[in-house]
Amino acid sequence: MSTDETSLTAAKAVFPPPTAPEGHNLLAGKVVVVTAAAGTGIGMATAKRCLEEGASVVISDAHPKRLAETTEELSHLGPIVAQPCDVTKEAEVEALYAKAIEAFGSLDIAVNNAGLGGTTSIVDMDDEQWSRVLDITLTGTFRCTRAALRHMYKAGKGNIINNASVLGWRAQAGQAHYAAAKAGVMAFTRCAAAEAAAHGVRVNAISPSLAEHPFLNRVISDEDLALLRGRELFGRGAETWEVANVVVFLASDYSSYLSGEIIAVSSQHP
Repeated sequence: MSTDETSLTAAKAVFPPPTAPEGHNLLAGKVVVVTAAAGTGIGMATAKRCLEEGASVVISDAHPKRLAETTEELSHLGPIVAQPCDVTKEAEVEALYAKAIEAFGSLDIAVNNAGLGGTTSIVDMDDEQWSRVLDITLTGTFRCTRAALRHMYKAGKGNIINNASVLGWRAQAGQAHYAAAKAGVMAFTRCAAAEAAAHGVRVNAISPSLAEHPFLNRVISDEDLALLRGRELFGRGAETWEVANVVVFLASDYSSYLSGEIIAVSSQHP
């Protein structure tokens, strides 16, 4: 084993997940909308971290029962409202952002987290599989951004964070539809930022590599998960709150000069 390989193996053994940080009121007085926030993934972690940082939060999801459960679970952390939303339906998307105005009087930050993955080879992928992933992941981000911008332009301020993926940059077999959608989210983010700047609105994206949550192996096999974890310098995927911390940074005033940027949340090595 080479010196570099020995160092990498040691690093994986030494650096387990750290303890999640406490809130510091980075988003005090802000109103945040988070899509696909029910369950145990990045969306819920983002809603939780925003509440811990002092924000009022509107969460949405296409699954009303899970949405209600998540709202109850997070309600002790701060003001939170739930609004069911399927991002493939324009009327529901429009209602989501109107709900933020109705509930809290403003819309400061929109976190567009909804997406759909899956593993299918190109030759076995049918048009419906391709179109569904693109409709939820890319066109859904467009619908949510459009709805949020209409409110933010009127206010002359706002901040949008989209959820992309390292697969928007890197190839992975079986992920052509998802990678194409996430690459589209990256390009769309940059174009949206160019248009929104004149209205005082920032638009950025995060690009996670692998975020750990209990249902990850429903879409990724155990073998593939082991392979993906092995590509990370720490030998593990990110905790969902570690990804959410980067969303909080982009949502906060600490990132005031950033727009049109894609920030990788990753420790992958070649």
